[in-house]
Amino acid sequence: MLRFALTRIVMAIPTLLIVAVSVFVLIRLIPGDPASLMLGDLATPASIADLRARLGLDQSLFTQFGIWFGNLLKGDLGISINSQEPILPLILSRFWVSAQIVLVAVFFASLVAVPAGVIAAWRQDSILDLGLVGAATLLLSIPTFWLGLLLLLFFGLKLEWLPVVGYVSIGDDPWRGIIYLIMPILTLFLHEIGVILRMARASTLEVLRLDYITHARAKGLSEGAVLWRHAFKNAFGPTWTLIGLVLGNLLGGIAVVETVFTIPGLGRLLVDSIFARDYPVIQGCMLFVAFCYVLVNLVIDLCYPIFDPRVTAQ
Repeated sequence: MLRFALTRIVMAIPTLLIVAVSVFVLIRLIPGDPASLMLGDLATPASIADLRARLGLDQSLFTQFGIWFGNLLKGDLGISINSQEPILPLILSRFWVSAQIVLVAVFFASLVAVPAGVIAAWRQDSILDLGLVGAATLLLSIPTFWLGLLLLLFFGLKLEWLPVVGYVSIGDDPWRGIIYLIMPILTLFLHEIGVILRMARASTLEVLRLDYITHARAKGLSEGAVLWRHAFKNAFGPTWTLIGLVLGNLLGGIAVVETVFTIPGLGRLLVDSIFARDYPVIQGCMLFVAFCYVLVNLVIDLCYPIFDPRVTAQ
């Protein structure tokens, strides 16, 4: 187990290095002079030169990367041009808001979708199966921003059960904070149910066709025992991988939901920084999201031996 974990951790290091280089290069490929774009058309040559010096843009590309990467290893992502705040604490404060929405939504979506997908596979081609697959396909086909707007219209404007926009920190007021997060969480919950349910159904169908399932039934085991004790454990691996991918994708793509509901999370910070041309914050957000994606997939890999002990022998 320890060897398996160390192997996966070592394999993640080159990935993080490639991500860091890619983020640095992509920001430098943006057309135009970053200092001129950040300061606007009314900036003076002196102010542009001063900003270029502060950002290290007057150095060679390799020198810029060396300085930036050295600061990165020390946990220093720089200073925001607009707010003059250190970028890493700013990202972490916004990340906590996004993490609350994403983790809760994916947890409850998995809690509902995985058993539903297994049951749909067990009752293949029945009315229950067709209904579950149809509902999953419908939810999956609705864009998250449109689903969020529908929830705003129904629960916020028509029924007036929930606040339409705004955010209150759970630390400041737990009850009001939860109320403001219900619709963003519900939006992601409904959308991700479709993704996870379809994968759980497909992987369970594949396992149910294997010979050892036929043998288990021939021994006289009940359908419940065959389904949950034998089929589910072996079918859950691909679904577990998908859940990790969903977590990573949502952390990177939650900007749409946060914009619809005016939630001050990491995605909203990235969008606002793009409009404000705050390149250090954009670079920091991209790197942080990529790091979270790699970390989530590393955790998913490390959890595989829990579901299948044979993995450690590979």
